[in-house]
Amino acid sequence: MNKMKEIQVEKITLNVGVGETGDRLEKASKLLKMITGAKPVKTRTMKRVPTWGIRPKLEIATKVTLRGEKAESVLRGLLKAKDNAIPITKFDNFGNFSFGIHEYIEIPGVEYDSGIGIIGLEVAVTLKRPGFRINRRRINRLRVPEKHRISREESIEFVKNKFGIKIEEKGE
Repeated sequence: MNKMKEIQVEKITLNVGVGETGDRLEKASKLLKMITGAKPVKTRTMKRVPTWGIRPKLEIATKVTLRGEKAESVLRGLLKAKDNAIPITKFDNFGNFSFGIHEYIEIPGVEYDSGIGIIGLEVAVTLKRPGFRINRRRINRLRVPEKHRISREESIEFVKNKFGIKIEEKGE
């Protein structure tokens, strides 16, 4: 197989949106630190939505981005929480997929913490091929050619082979 066609996990992003600042946001940050061992980053709002009580620059969520071997090892545990099965509807047309975990206690090796309570999280997985950097570099930025992009079918095959998951035909 051509080395430039090999698919890799670029990053995984774990996100917990609580919708408000304060104690719940701190608990969500503590949860992400417990799951990944990495320092979470708080995300801020950009717009004002008065009916939801949201104003600009208000911290309402927290996230962690992992890359490399650490990302793959954490992803294996998160997939076990979903019984190694993902619906086909969770894959997009660009080779990425995402899924949610309703309660963090479903993740193997993560114990319940009464200080945190029950919180769910979202996981977004971004896949790449060698050469994808050409659309992010500073000098001579180019688009990734259509034939080099990762299709939905290729990403499904990669995840089946690499992580041994089942693809469910129906959505959740």
